[in-house]
Amino acid sequence: MAEVVPQNYSLADPLRYSLKMKLGIDFGTTRIVVAASDRGNYPVVSFETPDGASEEWFPPLVALRGEERLFGWDAYARQGDPAWTVIRSLKRLLEDAGPNTHLEVGGRTVPLLDLLRGLIHSLKAALRASSTLPGLDAQTLEVMLGVPAHANTNQRFLTAEAFRQSGFDVLGILNEPSAASIEYGHRTKAEIRATQSMLVYDLGGGTFDVSLVEYDDKTHSVIATEGIGTLGGDDFDHLLADLALEAAGLSTGSLTTSELFRLLEECRHKKEALHPQTRKIVIDLDLVREGLAPVSVPVPDFYERSRPYVEETLHAVRDMLEKSAARAIDSLYVTGGGSELPLVSRMLREEFGRRVKRSAHTRSATAIGLAIQADASSGYELRERFTRYFGVWREADSGNRIIFDPLFPKGTPLPASGEASLEITRTYHPVHNIGHFRYLECSQLTQDCQPAGDITIWDEILFPLDPALHGAGLSNAPVSFCRDATGQVIEECYRCQAGGFVVVSIRNRTAGYERSWSLGRWAVKTKPLPPVRKRRGASA
Repeated sequence: MAEVVPQNYSLADPLRYSLKMKLGIDFGTTRIVVAASDRGNYPVVSFETPDGASEEWFPPLVALRGEERLFGWDAYARQGDPAWTVIRSLKRLLEDAGPNTHLEVGGRTVPLLDLLRGLIHSLKAALRASSTLPGLDAQTLEVMLGVPAHANTNQRFLTAEAFRQSGFDVLGILNEPSAASIEYGHRTKAEIRATQSMLVYDLGGGTFDVSLVEYDDKTHSVIATEGIGTLGGDDFDHLLADLALEAAGLSTGSLTTSELFRLLEECRHKKEALHPQTRKIVIDLDLVREGLAPVSVPVPDFYERSRPYVEETLHAVRDMLEKSAARAIDSLYVTGGGSELPLVSRMLREEFGRRVKRSAHTRSATAIGLAIQADASSGYELRERFTRYFGVWREADSGNRIIFDPLFPKGTPLPASGEASLEITRTYHPVHNIGHFRYLECSQLTQDCQPAGDITIWDEILFPLDPALHGAGLSNAPVSFCRDATGQVIEECYRCQAGGFVVVSIRNRTAGYERSWSLGRWAVKTKPLPPVRKRRGASA
């Protein structure tokens, strides 16, 4: 790493730390990267591996064998053991998950949140016992967490909740491109003379995000953001694996789960070793199954298969710029481990020319930016926005029709840390006996203001509008017209806190009773998910 460390400063000196350690944690699809905050310095944390090596990342892996569970480096060490099932890309499963989601693994169902907690417990233990941050036993670990810009509230809640339940003090959650923009602004602070605009192109291991950010030496304002939750470096690994199997005359179905894991790891290592002059990629299939011969994949063939995926990211960039009516951007900042593929830089320069600025810390820029934001003395103010529309489906026409009420439109500025909550109210005379509120967020709205695009259900709550039902069970009661309810005054108050969390209070002002909910702790049970997502369809 090229982080600047003051003379005579040492991470090995525990006396330099207070009783609270502030960390920025980039919980990635293929790597967890941690940066520390210490008096204006933001070093990336290194971990000692079981074989004595040192790595600036922690593997987000889970290994299962019957009732046994291993995490992190212990799970990494089991990737060659056919008796263990190793789960990659756990982060990608969070987008469709809730607190009750289970994974289907080897005929068993396993609570996803249990695996997530186990992984984060393992990370905390490694930070305390085998990292370059010594003397942490008596310290509170305060963390700023990064999530994809397109992440729905399910993913944000599950990530924060798992860290809280694992003993971390969660300071907040930032979108990953926003954190990367803070790292860039901090590193180039001396060069900033006026407000500038920047596109942050963040292609990680499992997700892609792009954000338009306006910034000066003190404030970063997110103007617009888009993302693709199923595209990242993992997909390039799968493409290379397909080409290697084709060259060997094999199919994916001919491999066991362990063999496929080893093949993808071999492809990931070879992909990350590519440079612009590489002409062929040699995949050692003997590491996958003893006795298989190495195969050679021409780099042009790999790039030809990969090009449609990179073009998909460029389409998202163009779409965001068109919707935001952005003026000319000053720079495009490239970060994320997936962006290290030489083809990505080549296609970006074809599109944006000299404005492309590649991060010197593609795999750690987000974690460094998170650590800077966790440091209250850094002086940065981040202005985030809602990345989706948030609203509620309401009953109409005696429960025979549903209408959508958008509460917080996409692009609404979020309150900064320490600011008052963003608050809106709805006051009305009801016509039904029960209020049946179904909250959701969506990426688009139709012309008649109905949810469209990517839709995610938040929560479902019931409130007695008829005072006669106050205190009664409502789960099986039908929604119907109620004359007694029409004389009541109902007030809904929505408060959006920093980070995008929403609390709703519903009050019957006439009868004098009230209830509050913290939305996102979904009442609806979720179905089991497979441990590995479906493969993306390759374009011709």
